[in-house]
Amino acid sequence: MTVPAVTEQVQLEIRTPIPGPGSTHLLREQERLESNARTYPRRLPIAVDRAFGPYLRDVDGNVFIDFLNGAGALPLGHTHPEVVEAVEAQLRRHVHGLDLPSPVRQEFVDAHLSLLAEPMRSQTKIHFCGPTGANAIEAAIKLCKVHTGRSGIVAFQGGFHGSTHGAMSVSGLVGPKNQVGAAMPDTHFLPYSYCRRCPLGLSPSSCDTNCATYLSNTLRNDFGGVPRPAAILLELVQGEGGVIPATAEFVQRVAATAAERDIPLIVDEIQTGYGRTGTWFAFQRYGIEPDVVVVSKAVGGIGLPVAAILYNRRLDSWAPGTHIGTFRGHHLAFAASVATLRVMHRDNVLDNVTEQGDWMFRQLRGLAARHAAIADVRGTGLMVGVEIADPATGQPSGTLAAAVQAAALSRGLIVEVGGQHGCVIRMLPPLNVSRAVVDTAIAILDESLAELGS
Repeated sequence: MTVPAVTEQVQLEIRTPIPGPGSTHLLREQERLESNARTYPRRLPIAVDRAFGPYLRDVDGNVFIDFLNGAGALPLGHTHPEVVEAVEAQLRRHVHGLDLPSPVRQEFVDAHLSLLAEPMRSQTKIHFCGPTGANAIEAAIKLCKVHTGRSGIVAFQGGFHGSTHGAMSVSGLVGPKNQVGAAMPDTHFLPYSYCRRCPLGLSPSSCDTNCATYLSNTLRNDFGGVPRPAAILLELVQGEGGVIPATAEFVQRVAATAAERDIPLIVDEIQTGYGRTGTWFAFQRYGIEPDVVVVSKAVGGIGLPVAAILYNRRLDSWAPGTHIGTFRGHHLAFAASVATLRVMHRDNVLDNVTEQGDWMFRQLRGLAARHAAIADVRGTGLMVGVEIADPATGQPSGTLAAAVQAAALSRGLIVEVGGQHGCVIRMLPPLNVSRAVVDTAIAILDESLAELGS
């Protein structure tokens, strides 16, 4: 099947029960031969044949709307024809470049620095590291430790930054740490502005952004127990934590505390960057200028691996070879990224993120009025979370959320489940998604909730 120029020509089609026979065979082989650490096939039991735009076709001919979207790594959806063409052309020229300069590498650097406003743009340098977001988190932490000569990291409850040792250590998720032990020392977790379940037991009516006050007081207090750290690490919208946008006041006060105490502020834009929230980077919505910006996922254009940190040049204290990696010059990813940005600029994709995101939130809040199981609808741009609760008790229900996910899959919609209690339906549509595809997805969620009596 050729990649269609207009993806709406593709139609949802569910031919078999899920999983179909072809998927069942490959899932069994995967279970037999691959690590127990695999995750997505356990709740999304399909084996993929082709993918195009917002659609994915399995080996049994079933066609789905894909709102998992490579965990947000596909800003224009699957196999966008112009991006594929750019990758094919680069494939014939040069693929693996270490950190040697090349035209496409320079195009990548220029294109990404151009997404920053002045004066930040002229003060920013870029460093390529290993190809995943967790690698970039590790690089950001190391950069700040080397520059400051300090060892501590302040992170936030509910945050998630990856599964490598350092990235796991600064993530809030406790389970993996219990299995490994000996996490990176001198890591301190402070409250995040999660107003629905305030970690300080307050409500917006009785709170003066006390979580930000707690951070400031802790770092100012000689008896606060936390020495001045090497960095503060922050997600502006917690993704794996359940699609929780920080409040503007919280973010601005954290940034002010970091500046006052001369602590580098790292923002993790692995999920929120590249237009996901309606601006090129989420920090631009909050009116701050972080010292380090961590990027990956969508930066690879069509799912090709690349990760980097953008940082203030005053932090560039590394000696040659201080932080290296074999795959820091993936020229196919560079070409895909440059082509993707070209399409996004030309097609005003950021405007589409705002328009379709606003529409999705209105429609989902309409569903919440009809379905008692929807406890909350939240997010920013096309980073969307729907919290599911037991209608009888109002308590978060991971069991019911998983049932909604399965019912949606059987009708042709792929969504993720995550967050605390595993109760949040997460959606990361392509940033160029059409209203027609959004409406179909919302209708499937509506039918799935109705089927479950929720």
